[in-house]
Amino acid sequence: MAKNTQNTDAVGFGTQIRKSPYFDATMRWGAAGFSVYNHMYIPRDFGDPVQNFWNLVNDAILCDVAVERQVEITGPDAARFVQLLSPRDISKCAVGQCKYVILTNDKGGVLNDPVMLRLGENHFWFSLADSDILFWAQGVAVNANMDVTITEPDVSPLQLQGPKSGEIAHALFGDAVADLRYYWLTELEFEGIPLVVSRTGWSSELGYEIYLRDGSKGDQLWEAIMQAGAPFGLKPGHTSSIRRIEGGMLSYHADMDIDTNPFELGLDRLIDLDMDADFIGKTALTTIRQQGVTRKQVGLIIDGAPFAASNTTFWPVESDGQVIGKVTSAIYSPRLDQNIALAMLDSAYADNGTRAFAETSVGRLPVTVVPKPFYDPKKQLASS
Repeated sequence: MAKNTQNTDAVGFGTQIRKSPYFDATMRWGAAGFSVYNHMYIPRDFGDPVQNFWNLVNDAILCDVAVERQVEITGPDAARFVQLLSPRDISKCAVGQCKYVILTNDKGGVLNDPVMLRLGENHFWFSLADSDILFWAQGVAVNANMDVTITEPDVSPLQLQGPKSGEIAHALFGDAVADLRYYWLTELEFEGIPLVVSRTGWSSELGYEIYLRDGSKGDQLWEAIMQAGAPFGLKPGHTSSIRRIEGGMLSYHADMDIDTNPFELGLDRLIDLDMDADFIGKTALTTIRQQGVTRKQVGLIIDGAPFAASNTTFWPVESDGQVIGKVTSAIYSPRLDQNIALAMLDSAYADNGTRAFAETSVGRLPVTVVPKPFYDPKKQLASS
């Protein structure tokens, strides 16, 4: 594994939870709570989550997402190897472009849903959700008979998200980002700090991900961004559960896992079963497409008083006394003035307008199946 500059705290025998290069800065700027994601601490609390949501959708927030660890794949066969890992046709990704991809196992189960960045003809990053893809990729490479090098580089992303993020990015980086298209990247140096900047993010808003390539510069980078963003109302923040559920964005371990296949999630567009190239899970996914799925992910409106917080367990969904699925992610949206949720339901109950009941943390409540995303369904805010 490549050199890693992050601080670590030992937790249990043989286990380490790492601090990001921005840890001290986020503490100074008011981070009051953390959780663990990809074996690292991620700030989850900068105060009122509803205010964090409004900061995001009205102005801009800066989030420490160094937990989005990178798997770097290089070497003469890197492109072929990356294709082996994903059902999405990688040949259609240009150098300098990013793609949302899924990684599947031999049963067609989802192992991760990273953003893939193509930095060179044979130079790729997977910017990960919460699962150990580094070990998976290295294991696959053992018998792949391909010339590849697979490492975790010293890369730590920040998310600059919100409608004013473009103005802040221009104040920071000038014309280098002025024409950056949605899901494209550029490499640059800022005040001696090597960066990759992409028009991506986990917010469904206009935004950028800023990939720090030198962990010793984390504090310097954070402070520079906050200073440049101050005239635009930039606030420190955390990824917003409200906004991501509004946008129908998936969270690994909550809305999908190794036992979920892409067709159940409605991610057919990410699966190219007709391309010549082979990939892990192709046979299984071909069979699933032919046979159809028995359950589908849907959007729900849940009646009742506003939820005080997002759910921390799956809530059973019932109809006529039988369990027909589960609520995977639920939250109250102050903008929509509704309790909204993502759920996995039996296919027979997945049509819009279907009524049922969910056993929530505050009791049994009526639910209605509705289209998702709940807000800005064509992603016009993020892609504008």
